[in-house]
Amino acid sequence: MKRAVGVLAAVALLGGVAFALLRPSDDPGGSPGQKVVTVTGVIGSEKRDFFEDPDVKAELAKQGIKVSAQTTGSWLMGDSKLDQLDFAFPASLSPAEEIRRQLQLKDAPIRPFYSPLVVLAHQATAEVLEKNEVASRDKATGVWTLRMDAYLNLVKAGKRWEDLGGAAGNSDLRGAVFMTTTDPAESSSGALYLAVTSYVLNGHQVVSSGPEVDQVKPVLRALTAKQGIQGSSSDQPFKDFLTNVGNPLVLAYESQAAQLATAGKSTGDMTVLYPDTTVSSDHTVVGRTEAGRKLAGLLRDDEVLRRLEAKYGFRPQADPSAFAKQVGERKGPPAFAPDLAAAQVKQAPVPAPDLLAKLIDAAKGK
Repeated sequence: MKRAVGVLAAVALLGGVAFALLRPSDDPGGSPGQKVVTVTGVIGSEKRDFFEDPDVKAELAKQGIKVSAQTTGSWLMGDSKLDQLDFAFPASLSPAEEIRRQLQLKDAPIRPFYSPLVVLAHQATAEVLEKNEVASRDKATGVWTLRMDAYLNLVKAGKRWEDLGGAAGNSDLRGAVFMTTTDPAESSSGALYLAVTSYVLNGHQVVSSGPEVDQVKPVLRALTAKQGIQGSSSDQPFKDFLTNVGNPLVLAYESQAAQLATAGKSTGDMTVLYPDTTVSSDHTVVGRTEAGRKLAGLLRDDEVLRRLEAKYGFRPQADPSAFAKQVGERKGPPAFAPDLAAAQVKQAPVPAPDLLAKLIDAAKGK
């Protein structure tokens, strides 16, 4: 998916890493006498802390690998000089498949872990949504649910926070109701948000034709235009939320909130709302070289790495119980849903890549 701005940004970002073929080197972190190969690639910002963890580095070194990666938006990865890297690790399957197509690879990419999209709000905001029947809270588990149909009805009607019961007196709840997302042309989370909203708007059916794109276009455009300038990384909106700046509703990966909470760090009055219809972001590794494919396999199959993935809030594909155990060992808010099916969270199908591209263009006013 070529975009001029994306190309320039990606090339500028990758200039420092897309320059060398890999060569083995002795590394004190590996087994005695073992050659440790440096594997270069690009990753989403949401995985940066994971790869910088000393325990992750140590486990990879035991397996003969050292990772050197730069962060960029998932959709920007496909515009970079991938033939000089060993792997690309976007946050969803669609950009991974586009990268595989560009590199003409036959092997299917590996999806070692995933994270559902959630919505972050402060406690008072969540209670206003609850009062207006846009959100609900399970009394037994404390898990919050965002009703996507009701939320999109507010957007379609042009509602403002001041129009909602219970918002009076809350200075943070002003202006149009919408949620902050990343730029769908550059970032997986923003693109997946369009997949979810278009699915709900299309009568809970995946958008599968041009006329259906045209039908949902006005609302998608409104959802995007209200935000103004959008970033390419999910990291900044998350940090803005934690510092009490920005919009009352922020789309995020569950892993971002879970990582903070399970580490015992302060989350303030952060509330995690699970959309009743969402998409799980399948973090997907495209291995271009043998070393890249080895890394992908380790992230999926290595038991120690799966435990560390859960530590950073991800749900390992091969061991879903790892995340449940991680969040189950902590006490206090925010509440997480160890079992998405039990929480009645429905997964929306993601449109085919060409239709997702049309949805992105529609949202951007093209």
